[in-house]
Amino acid sequence: MNTIKLVIVVPCYNEEEVLKETTRQLSGLLALMENEGRIEDGRILYVDDGSKDATWPLIEQLAGANPCVMGLKLAHNVGHQQALWAGLEWAADSRYDAAVSIDADLQDDINVIPEMVDDCNKGIDIVYGVRKERKTDTFFKRHTAQLFYKLMRTMGGDIVYNHADFRLMSRRTLQALVSYPERNLFLRGIVPTLGYPSASVYYDRKERFAGESKYPLTKMLNFALDGITSFSVKPLRLITTAGLVFMLASVIAIIYALSAFASGQVFPGWTSLLISVWFIGGAILTAIGVIGEYVGKIYKEVKHRPRYFIEKEVNL
Repeated sequence: MNTIKLVIVVPCYNEEEVLKETTRQLSGLLALMENEGRIEDGRILYVDDGSKDATWPLIEQLAGANPCVMGLKLAHNVGHQQALWAGLEWAADSRYDAAVSIDADLQDDINVIPEMVDDCNKGIDIVYGVRKERKTDTFFKRHTAQLFYKLMRTMGGDIVYNHADFRLMSRRTLQALVSYPERNLFLRGIVPTLGYPSASVYYDRKERFAGESKYPLTKMLNFALDGITSFSVKPLRLITTAGLVFMLASVIAIIYALSAFASGQVFPGWTSLLISVWFIGGAILTAIGVIGEYVGKIYKEVKHRPRYFIEKEVNL
């Protein structure tokens, strides 16, 4: 069985409370896999997404004490997906055969990484880390997450259920990934479209080791909206369908009103008119909002601005 050179890409934003423990656990795992002959060489790449705390000085300190720790500091906060992209893009051009992406908060189970590596050594290019269940989530988060995955599939998105951004990718899939030019990134939707051989490993998600979640409700909603509008035009088609339904309803209402007028009946229109005006007005505003979301994405794409700038690096 061939062994690979592996880099673990960890995007970070204000993660000073967890980085020492994350480094201890990941470096210990890499050493274990090297001793077992699973990998030939292993490194950790932290990508600092413009943190406002001591995340970068801590990465420099850890890199000075541990040669397997590397770091990229982005010049500005560009968001989780763009920071992760920066690390994967570096890995695609490096000497490493595969990259595992994982968040810094230690909620994803690193003990399934050896299983990912075993699959990669067998020739599988993409290995998804998939949650077995969502017991650690609140009732609201659990059900909204399930709704999101079902909605994405309904909209035509090829997405792995209960998978986030914990995955292993081979070098050729990384090189294929970075050929995508789009700026509106939704990696858990893009990666399955690559089409290379894939597998899944299953794990139980843990409680956060320390610190606070960097994904409050507003960010989660924005992320879900980005995911839906990045991979499907079905919302636009639904607007067209709704418009046709409203037109049909209006024709029926007009015929009813004219027949009532011709027969001399009083047409009680105030309540129905008021309700229809508010309803149709709200529907129009919603439709404009959905169309605006797509127009906004086009606006971002045609500007073709750089995704990020690297301010500093260490041990690369």
